[in-house]
Amino acid sequence: MVSTTEKHLHIVSFDIPWPANYGGVIDVFYKIKALSLKGIRIHLHCFEYGREIATELEKYCHSVHYYKRDLSKKHLFKSLPFIVSSRNSDALNDTLLHDNYPILLEGLHSCLMLNDIRLKGRKIIVRAHNIEHEYYYHLAQAETDIFKKYYFHNEARKLRKFENILVRADSIVAISKKDEKYFASRYSNVVFIPAFHPHVEVKSKSGKGNYVLYHGNLSVGENRNAVQYLIDNVFNDLDIPLIVAGLNPSPTLEKSLESLENARLISNPTDEELFELINNAQVNISITFQATGLKLKLLNTLYNGRFCLVNDQMLSGSALDELCILANDAASMKIQIKKLFKRSFSKKEIERRRNKLEILYHNGQNVQKLIDLIG
Repeated sequence: MVSTTEKHLHIVSFDIPWPANYGGVIDVFYKIKALSLKGIRIHLHCFEYGREIATELEKYCHSVHYYKRDLSKKHLFKSLPFIVSSRNSDALNDTLLHDNYPILLEGLHSCLMLNDIRLKGRKIIVRAHNIEHEYYYHLAQAETDIFKKYYFHNEARKLRKFENILVRADSIVAISKKDEKYFASRYSNVVFIPAFHPHVEVKSKSGKGNYVLYHGNLSVGENRNAVQYLIDNVFNDLDIPLIVAGLNPSPTLEKSLESLENARLISNPTDEELFELINNAQVNISITFQATGLKLKLLNTLYNGRFCLVNDQMLSGSALDELCILANDAASMKIQIKKLFKRSFSKKEIERRRNKLEILYHNGQNVQKLIDLIG
């Protein structure tokens, strides 16, 4: 029997997974790290488009290969989704044919090679980061620019059709329970393995904070809409401080926050600043109107913050319901925030959180499930 230390695995990533600073690449990078710690020899293949070649990846990978993603507009007019067609590489497929190691494809983005007849019989596993056509449909709903809205709608339609290629995969690894249910109703051999992440231990503080925090990438329509909802409907008459922190806020959002007496915006915080903000808040509020994938910022707040107030869509099959306080409308959110500001976050609650996260979101345990799948 081949030992774990002698196992090789090709991983095809939709982007260069370092720095690990947004949802999808966080899962890819910390999965690579966890596999490496188990002695797996990783051959990483990255599509490159705007992020720099990362020497950090060489610490964990046996080999790292880069392929230019073709972002030319010709892909917009193809029947394939743009996110797939622009990641087509003959050089990648040829490299994979040099051996017979199993292949892990990250996201539907990387799945065009399932059409390559030369790879028939090869063990190929797909990590589904989302139900992609649903994700793009929701992006279209949140978008105000007419051309972007059309692109997202068109991409959603193409992705729905292209998804059928997954019948050729040996296994599909879903990132949430909700996604697992969806894929299992359409394909065989679907497994739930939660997102890999940077958190090793729960660092939440006991006691009380004096503000509510919302954090996220503020250049993303979904997050902008969430903040605007909080401004207009929740903190409009709530005498409790709100801090909004995140990347690249728009001038419109800045202006909206300025109009709110108790609100403060922190643009482009460093990782250290964001940790301090999460760690010291009384309530971390995480809401979304797009129930797709797993929101890794939810894990960030549970590992590092006090009370976590969410809506149903934020939980989206994460199995973390019992660690969060739920509110699905503005009135409920106001009531819960007022209640939580009277409470102290206890050591007992920290211990309960630690136990739950250890069971479900422990990278070491979850990576073993993936290794067993690879065989």
